[in-house]
Amino acid sequence: MTTAGQGSRAHPASRRPGILALVAAGGAAGTLARALVEQVFPARAGQWPWATFGINVTGAFLLGLLLQTLALGGPDTGWRRSARLGLGTGVLGGFTTYSTFAVETIRSPALLAITYAVATVLLGGLAAAAGMRVAQRRARPGGVAAG
Repeated sequence: MTTAGQGSRAHPASRRPGILALVAAGGAAGTLARALVEQVFPARAGQWPWATFGINVTGAFLLGLLLQTLALGGPDTGWRRSARLGLGTGVLGGFTTYSTFAVETIRSPALLAITYAVATVLLGGLAAAAGMRVAQRRARPGGVAAG
């Protein structure tokens, strides 16, 4: 996919060095933040992995908020695309963690694993929807939703 107005010779955003650097820097920042949270609140074997759960649900909310805010603001070009890739793909992609979630799930006792997996997916989806709803409310005049 080429960026708007740049013709067929332009590189896709994913192959442009500046965008790659932005995503990498954001990913490093998000990963560092996640590592710090998990260091302060380490998961204990056989217990609910609160740090990863909180990280993933919070990340889902923030991603919903970010993406909806950007979408309501205009087309996915220029600074909006940079914000989406740097903050969404980079920071929030590095902050949230499917791999840790998967490892913690398979290493947990069966009932905990099932509950953790279902709760993470359901609450993550609800958190993303809530973030989108907050963005929609903020975009309306006076910040109040109609209807």
